[in-house]
Amino acid sequence: MIEVAAIKKGTVIDHIAAGQGLWIFNKLNLGQLGHPVVLLMNVPSKRLGKKDIIKIENYTDVDTAMLGLIGSSITVNIIENEHVVDKVPVFIPDEVRGLFSCGNPRCVTNSDAYVIPLFHLHDARSLAYVCEYCEEITKVAWK
Repeated sequence: MIEVAAIKKGTVIDHIAAGQGLWIFNKLNLGQLGHPVVLLMNVPSKRLGKKDIIKIENYTDVDTAMLGLIGSSITVNIIENEHVVDKVPVFIPDEVRGLFSCGNPRCVTNSDAYVIPLFHLHDARSLAYVCEYCEEITKVAWK
């Protein structure tokens, strides 16, 4: 197995379902950060069988709302001096701004670049959200 050194300070996004790590890496624009980032894929996991892990050196401002929409198994660990000092909870947010588009093609958020989509949770089980502007119910579909 490949051995990857621990980070001294930063964030570890762990317990990502196998195959979703690269997609999350791109969705969070981690390649544009300017900080060292390590993406581990298909790592053996007792809980998931296989998992992906993302380690980000010297950065802690991760969008946990988006991660909560992707999977409840994801954990976000804040690292200081090579030790976990905080575990940031990942949950399905009650309100989402700008993470996905409204399902209504006539919604103002789809035609006006200055209007940022805003949604309120309608059904947590199906990840359905109501658009603030047109009241269309949109289910989160990441892939």
